[in-house]
Amino acid sequence: MTFNDGARMDSGRVSVGGGGGGGRGGKFALGGGAGGLIVLVLALLMGGNPGSLLGGLSGAVSGPAQVGTGAANTLEGCETGADANRDVNCRVAFTAASLDSVWEQQLKQQTGTAYVQPAVMLFSGAVNTGCGNATSDVGPFYCPADSTAYFDTSFFQLLVDRFGSSGGPLAQEYVVAHEIGHHIQNQLGDIGRAQTDPKGAQSAAVRTELQADCYAGIWAHFADSQPGPDGGPPFLNTLTEADIKDALSAASSVGDDRIQRASSGRVNPEGWTHGSSEQRQKWFLTGYRTGRVADCNTYAARDLNNPPALKP
Repeated sequence: MTFNDGARMDSGRVSVGGGGGGGRGGKFALGGGAGGLIVLVLALLMGGNPGSLLGGLSGAVSGPAQVGTGAANTLEGCETGADANRDVNCRVAFTAASLDSVWEQQLKQQTGTAYVQPAVMLFSGAVNTGCGNATSDVGPFYCPADSTAYFDTSFFQLLVDRFGSSGGPLAQEYVVAHEIGHHIQNQLGDIGRAQTDPKGAQSAAVRTELQADCYAGIWAHFADSQPGPDGGPPFLNTLTEADIKDALSAASSVGDDRIQRASSGRVNPEGWTHGSSEQRQKWFLTGYRTGRVADCNTYAARDLNNPPALKP
């Protein structure tokens, strides 16, 4: 349990689909179509930035994001850190609020860019986005076209059952922080680089994903010390070594090499899109240890296996 029980947040920060279900645990109509099945490969590599792929497969949509045919509703029953410690949907919401508190200060202070909150939506089954239609098969993803991070929280159990993640709270929070890391890239004008060089061990796609891991580490660096709204207590209690191991287990479980070895028995770096397990852990640790956006410049790194900031 990593959240401060007394921490509080705006219950409207995260939305969920209506679709007749409403609230937490609602069931929604499936509507992702072929696009969701094809981008299952992205799900195996922990989502990332499927914006252009979804749009190309399903066709971009306009208007507000929805689940099934229902309008988006506010997530209810998530008011305190204690709620986040007992409920996975509340944990996503509180992680988003914690990310807001960190990036509102750090992005402006370190880069001169004012932080704009991304939208965050929980869905189940299927969702229409500014990048096109998607099903739960896609896993967590960020759509730059509508500046929204999408989560079906059943993915967290998949991390445990299929990929061997510890399943601890910070493993789940790392996934949220990684997707919001893509939003930071969107704000800084870097997210489009992945599309120009989509795969390979040294590709821009891999560098984009590793930078999002590094940005997730920056959040972890500040999350247990950054005051909450109106000077309230930090959202997270002091992180322990076990917490960081949780995050590292999630990063490791979705490394390209590990996924390839499990699916085909061999590793082919030319097909990488997210980076190896070791790389993902090292770049998360870079952000966590330094807290510096400048140290997350994966595009300039000569050796992705050895982030400069981690050298003695």
